[in-house]
Amino acid sequence: MSYNKIFDMVVIGAGLSGVGAACRYKIKFPNDNILIFESRASIGGTWDLFKYPGIRSDSDMLTLGYDFRPWTGNKTLADGKSIRDYIHSVAKEYDIMQFIKYMSEVTSVNYSTKECLWHITLKNLKTGLNEFVKTKFIVSSTGYYRYDKGHTPAFSGQSKFLGKFIHPQNWPEDLDYKNKNMIVIGSGATAFTLVPELSKKAKHVTMLQRSPSYVASIPSVDRIGIIVRSIMPKNLAFKVNRFKNIFLARYLYLKARNNPEKSRNWFRKKVIKELGTNYPVDLHFNPKYNPWDQRVCMVPDGDIFSAIRNGKASIVTDEIDQFDASGISLKSGEYLDADIIVSATGLEVLINGGCEIYIDGKKQELADCYGYKGTMYSGIPNYFSIFGYTNASWTLRVNLISEFVLRVIEYVKINEYKKVVPIMKVRMQKYPWINFQAGYFLRVMDKLPNQGDRHPWLNLQDYKIDKKLLTQEPIDYGDLIFSD
Repeated sequence: MSYNKIFDMVVIGAGLSGVGAACRYKIKFPNDNILIFESRASIGGTWDLFKYPGIRSDSDMLTLGYDFRPWTGNKTLADGKSIRDYIHSVAKEYDIMQFIKYMSEVTSVNYSTKECLWHITLKNLKTGLNEFVKTKFIVSSTGYYRYDKGHTPAFSGQSKFLGKFIHPQNWPEDLDYKNKNMIVIGSGATAFTLVPELSKKAKHVTMLQRSPSYVASIPSVDRIGIIVRSIMPKNLAFKVNRFKNIFLARYLYLKARNNPEKSRNWFRKKVIKELGTNYPVDLHFNPKYNPWDQRVCMVPDGDIFSAIRNGKASIVTDEIDQFDASGISLKSGEYLDADIIVSATGLEVLINGGCEIYIDGKKQELADCYGYKGTMYSGIPNYFSIFGYTNASWTLRVNLISEFVLRVIEYVKINEYKKVVPIMKVRMQKYPWINFQAGYFLRVMDKLPNQGDRHPWLNLQDYKIDKKLLTQEPIDYGDLIFSD
């Protein structure tokens, strides 16, 4: 099947990023023809996919939500259902539901320099048949991980375990874990979300980590924000509260990066205050890496510490030797009994949603490209990729990138161009595309694009710099080539 008309823009992905980008586009260009392809049966992305107990955001909602549609809830970290409902309400409010094609997996895109059009090939997951679409622009908002499976290491003896073994990404909604002994393998945001929530019903929950993470307790309710909303008009209150959260997060991040040892001590003292001087803090909560080399785990009202203090949860820092029928043997010689084992071991990174990119039939490898302002790729025309922050709220950068996309497309329209492509004119030192030490990124770093040694070819993950670069400064530094 081929779509008869040529579209102005195609958005790939209908999660938080894709819905936001599509809404912004229709606000700016209400008469343009757009399509949104979503490989699943509903919108929401992460917030529709993950169903494990306690799933919540790990960023405050004033910055995780859209800047054009304020989040109005009181919770600092919202639960997954509330975020999903928020995405649905925004999509309905801005009338983009009609443009979403579900169960449509984009498998390849091929740019025709003769036509100045993208030829999109997608698989209809209902019929199994290929479909074809032509569009002027593509916005890829596929996220960075596989939706069909998470990352699970091969554990020795795993097949011998007679209990249930699950990954949070594929959580069975009917799982009965009441009065069960549970082990959660991992030390990331998912593990720190699961453990306190599971401990409410389980007999005991052990978080088994190979190495510690930095953990910070934050209030579950933004009381200052509530006060601001009570004394200011709604829109002004949103702007003030949002600025407050952005400023504070950036300040703490930069402070940590500039003085990592002082920051490390600050995290350590906070944990000691929660668990006492007799608790082995340095073993379980003092990572070898510096703060923000990996993402800091935010816990509302210190719920993980409460679960540890009341004896319903515990942390074991050790390495797995092997599984057997009833639990896990550790390399230290310790043994952990389990009825249920949860492998919260991370994501399986999938760049560009697995979609292959071609130009005139020649395959383009993103690992050979440089990122332009963190959203376009050198040598690839009329193509934008949305990737948020790893050190702050994801959507902060999504909003900035979406605004930049509109600026570029508007410039193309006004000047009656057909094509815009980033070209690196000066040879630069090649650096990894992102300075982030999480294991799931390190495993695929050789497949990611690169960054250069100066703007606009840097990907610094800094909101203040990005805001200026993407929304205030000229769209063209001489490295964007426009043509008709």
